[in-house]
Amino acid sequence: MWLLPPRPLLLLVSLVASVLPAGAENVLRSSSLAACQDNSGFTASLFDVVYTPNNNTVAINMIATSSIEGHVLFDIAISAYGYEFIRTTLDPCKSNLPGLCPMTAGDMSNPFILPVADSAASQIPGIAYAFPDLDASVRIYINMTSGEQKGKRIACVEANISNGKTVDLVGVKWGTAAVAGLAIVASAIVSGLGFSNAASHVAANTLSLFGYFQAQAIIGLCGVPLPPVVASWTQDFQWSMGIIKVKFIQDILTWYQRATGGTPSTIFDSLHTVSVQVEKRSLVAPSLAVFGRAAVHHAASIVKRANITTFFGSYIVYGIQRVAFRAGIESTNLFMTGLTFFYIFFVLAAFCVTAFKGLCELAARLHWIKGDTFSDFRNGWLTVLKGVLFRVTLIGFPQMTILCLWELTQNDSPAEMVLAVFFLLGMIAVLGYAAFKVIRMARRSIALHRNPSYVLFSDPQALNKWGFLYVQFRASAYYFIIPVLGYTLVKSMFIALSQSNGTAQAVGLIIVEVAALITASVLRPWMDKSTNSFNIAICAMNFVNAIFLFVFTDVFGLPPLVIGVVGVVLWIANAAFSLILLIMLIVTTAIVLFTNNPDTRYQFMNDDRTSFMKSQTHFQTTNELEALGATARASGKFKPPMDLDDDDDGSEVSNPANMALPPSQTNSARTSMYSNPDHVPAMHAPSVRPRPSSSFRAPSPFMSSRAPSPYTASLSNSSQPNIHPAHPVGHKPSPSAPSAWQRGAGYE
Repeated sequence: MWLLPPRPLLLLVSLVASVLPAGAENVLRSSSLAACQDNSGFTASLFDVVYTPNNNTVAINMIATSSIEGHVLFDIAISAYGYEFIRTTLDPCKSNLPGLCPMTAGDMSNPFILPVADSAASQIPGIAYAFPDLDASVRIYINMTSGEQKGKRIACVEANISNGKTVDLVGVKWGTAAVAGLAIVASAIVSGLGFSNAASHVAANTLSLFGYFQAQAIIGLCGVPLPPVVASWTQDFQWSMGIIKVKFIQDILTWYQRATGGTPSTIFDSLHTVSVQVEKRSLVAPSLAVFGRAAVHHAASIVKRANITTFFGSYIVYGIQRVAFRAGIESTNLFMTGLTFFYIFFVLAAFCVTAFKGLCELAARLHWIKGDTFSDFRNGWLTVLKGVLFRVTLIGFPQMTILCLWELTQNDSPAEMVLAVFFLLGMIAVLGYAAFKVIRMARRSIALHRNPSYVLFSDPQALNKWGFLYVQFRASAYYFIIPVLGYTLVKSMFIALSQSNGTAQAVGLIIVEVAALITASVLRPWMDKSTNSFNIAICAMNFVNAIFLFVFTDVFGLPPLVIGVVGVVLWIANAAFSLILLIMLIVTTAIVLFTNNPDTRYQFMNDDRTSFMKSQTHFQTTNELEALGATARASGKFKPPMDLDDDDDGSEVSNPANMALPPSQTNSARTSMYSNPDHVPAMHAPSVRPRPSSSFRAPSPFMSSRAPSPYTASLSNSSQPNIHPAHPVGHKPSPSAPSAWQRGAGYE
């Protein structure tokens, strides 16, 4: 029996390696031996085999139990990426294998080392040691050749082979996280300098890329058997879901669970006596019903999980548990790990905004910077802080909905259940309220000004506080945040609540992703053509990944080789796509940071949003609204807008003059305005937020359907004091004074 593991192992690698590239480090190993049939007469709770070609030895550490007595024949099947290379038989009596002719019942637990013949080692090409996440396995059927059970298959074991190479790399995790983080910071700095157009483009693309990273991580969280390369690739992006191992944090979370009445799992403390298998395409978990009460009771004391299948001390993890095990996190700590890092990110964002405010004030006092540098941020930093925290909540929404819903099915401890309910309902309520506010403001703007851009972009406090929900969309698609939140919530429910049914998850994801792709392609809700193309491409890739995931369920009974090839294609396609997106973002961010006027790189949106924002001297647009606003400001006929974010609508309702004129009265009002500038209706006083310009252009489509601007009158008679100025002409408010245009980086 001692030679049973190494002989199939060498047969496997001699064939599988022929399709793989050469590598530097030569090692092949198997860390699990799975039973592949019910009531198998041979099982192993620990199986660790390492082949080192440098000295041609195989080190074996195995804890196994055999109930087989008599003469047997080994039927060996060797496959790579689902393709069976060899199907052969081995008679232990003819091969002079000691202890196997005949086999005897008993336990085996002594580690040992076996030499490997040069003839066997020479059959292993160097390509076997370099290809990442080698998907190779050997399956051994043990058939009786004597006694009453002659000709009957009494055992089946399977070993997966790895060469130690993987695409689950720390460098990929740090690289993707660094690019996304630096791009967000860069957009905030550029916005603080006044280049809001460039900043909004960089921020929108960065957050879309971050959402794509989360979509990649979600694939790994599905309860579908994944090829090794797919499981490793998706593990690179689990940081975006807050699944990060830090030793002292894990110790604290284990203590917290015990202190709140929970029972932590100890699967990592038991690795020296048990074997943990990561579920893959060829590994079918046996039913718990055939294990017996003793096995189930023993497993419950170690794993305490419904979706870790046990077999005499050997465990098979899948779905969310698979991600936790590969990350080195106990399954009972997974929810609190994600929650902890979400909270850390939340606090860190608040600290960074506050610290930047303090540094700006200190630099201004010490004359390191000009007194008006970042003046808008310094005056309205509290509003900016609120917007940043809302944005963090939106980023963490997919992560927390999945983990909170999943925790409700796990019940790690009563306190953790309370936290799951609190954060789930709290985040849904906060984002739902924010979306309601945006829709309410946009509808008010349409009712008053026939243009949603006015209220959404003219009120700086509303822009900084709620702009994170709509600034990446065109003004007429202000409502699109509702489908985005609904898409995230439905997708999270499929992932968290259907862990035991991978097929249902795959079908659900196909439905969700095709709906997202069609909606994005038809509505094209983002701010401009390039941003729409960026996001539609991500939606298309997510849909393709959902198709691949459905293939992995093997509901069509496809040949194993097809499934193996699809796994490699998914990895290559997503790796190339991610690289392209990262390069685009890096180049764009670098150009924005090192260009004197980055706003000139982007065409201004055609929804008039720039006409309603705070005027910046570097804007060189030619909008009619801007020219009119420049004239109004020059004559001192401008005052800050009313607080359109106020929940009380009484002021607008009680003043019907604020309502747009009906079509039948538009011509007469326009005639009266132009013929008698002294009678400009007061209702239109704050109707635009123009910015200076030296030239005119044709009116936008919104101008043709909107009530005429009162500033038209001021073009012909700029001395009429119809509107009280906010400041005397020529007066420049100090940087420390409160500004009516407190715009910052809150929506980036």
